[in-house]
Amino acid sequence: MDVPAPKSYEIRTYGCQMNVHDSERLAGLLEDAGYVRAPEGADGDADVVVFNTCAVRENADNRLYGNLGRLAPKKASRPGMQIAVGGCLAQKDRDTIVKKAPWVDVVFGTHNIGKLPVLLERARVQEEAQVEIAESLEAFPSTLPTRRESAYAAWVSISVGCNNTCTFCIVPALRGKEKDRRPGDILGEVEALVAEGVSEITLLGQNVNAYGSDIGDREAFSKLLRACGTIDGLERVRFTSPHPRDFTDDVIAAMAETPNVMPQLHMPLQSGSDPILKAMRRSYRQERYLGIIEKVRAAIPHAAITTDIIVGFPGETEEDFEQTLHVVREARFAQAFTFQYSKRPGTPAATMENQIPKEVVQARYERLVALQEEISWEENKKQVGRTLELMVAEGEGRKDGATHRLSGRAPDNRLVHFTKPEQEVRPGDVVTVEVTYAAPHHLLAEGAVLGVRRTRAGDAWAKRTAEEAAKPAGVMLGLPKVGVPAPLPAASGCGCD
Repeated sequence: MDVPAPKSYEIRTYGCQMNVHDSERLAGLLEDAGYVRAPEGADGDADVVVFNTCAVRENADNRLYGNLGRLAPKKASRPGMQIAVGGCLAQKDRDTIVKKAPWVDVVFGTHNIGKLPVLLERARVQEEAQVEIAESLEAFPSTLPTRRESAYAAWVSISVGCNNTCTFCIVPALRGKEKDRRPGDILGEVEALVAEGVSEITLLGQNVNAYGSDIGDREAFSKLLRACGTIDGLERVRFTSPHPRDFTDDVIAAMAETPNVMPQLHMPLQSGSDPILKAMRRSYRQERYLGIIEKVRAAIPHAAITTDIIVGFPGETEEDFEQTLHVVREARFAQAFTFQYSKRPGTPAATMENQIPKEVVQARYERLVALQEEISWEENKKQVGRTLELMVAEGEGRKDGATHRLSGRAPDNRLVHFTKPEQEVRPGDVVTVEVTYAAPHHLLAEGAVLGVRRTRAGDAWAKRTAEEAAKPAGVMLGLPKVGVPAPLPAASGCGCD
């Protein structure tokens, strides 16, 4: 008797780190229900295609409907194929999606991702679209099964939602008010991940350092960082993204005094102008922001600080923009993710007067990028001659095959390409190298590797790779993308932190 092949799935993710992590949960749910991941590059040839959408860009809906339109003929020629749309745009537009794309089978929101397998089956049985949008969180997403993309590094959500009201951001309206997980649940998940071989975790929240506001403890985040420092086998702890308003001295002290909390900080600036920060409803000003940077550098001299900046917010004058350039010069960011302001439907900023002409925004953007490139290169040159421990990554060096190099992340999250040693080195292992060259966005270690430390994380990667290679042809899940996911490109940033 022939056993039918399991159904395949493909997930297309747009937007912020929350969506990336939600997609890991969607993959876990589908695999728990018996689906298998379609081969890399399936491009819509899976039995189920899921769009995990983002609503923060002006043309996010056009992008979605364009992709749905391209799938329509495939679905028409493939009986049984299903299409699901979830995420922030689904939460926002709900019924509109099925009206514009009636071939969609399921629409679900940010609060009920756990319902996807049930909704797919209901749509199949009833032969009609299922639209189910919860208005509030049904269960904390971390309770759901997860198919993590990395064998040794993992996201760990500590909260969902956001209590801020930034005028350029629609995410709080779609993700809801902040809900915090209990510290014991978070630490329990971290300990379980470490037991599986994970050696690096990133604590994740829309406003990660506001953690504790929902449970009544203003120092909860710094306590959580210190608690992570007591977990045996956890080598690296990162977090993203904090908000300057909630970045307190106890957090800086916890970062400096907890050995496995990495010397890295992503601190969104958005603008250096006090009037623009006020118009954005950002509850800090330039002096406060630079004061935080000064304190972090005093406590953690080798910290790499990165940021987000929006250029061309409504009403931004040349003087306002010069204030942003001033902060960039003073803060000396290792890297900045720069955004050209675009209207985000449903946000107060979209209807503000004094929208800045595109050509002005473009010119300012180019000046900002040129300045930051210069600073990034100068800061990276200071790394030449330093001896660094790198956690070996996979897929982060696009030219590694041609150059006979491997790539890894330094403690401060700088990307370093290094000479491939004679002995086997696996993703998750740790190597010691000396930096010999600096470029604006990466470092090189061209000499011989000074040391190799095989790790439980490397063992976990090897085990997972072997298991996936043994799966039947046609349903391979592909190699995991190891390492903490790279920062997202500016075009898909959430802008909510």
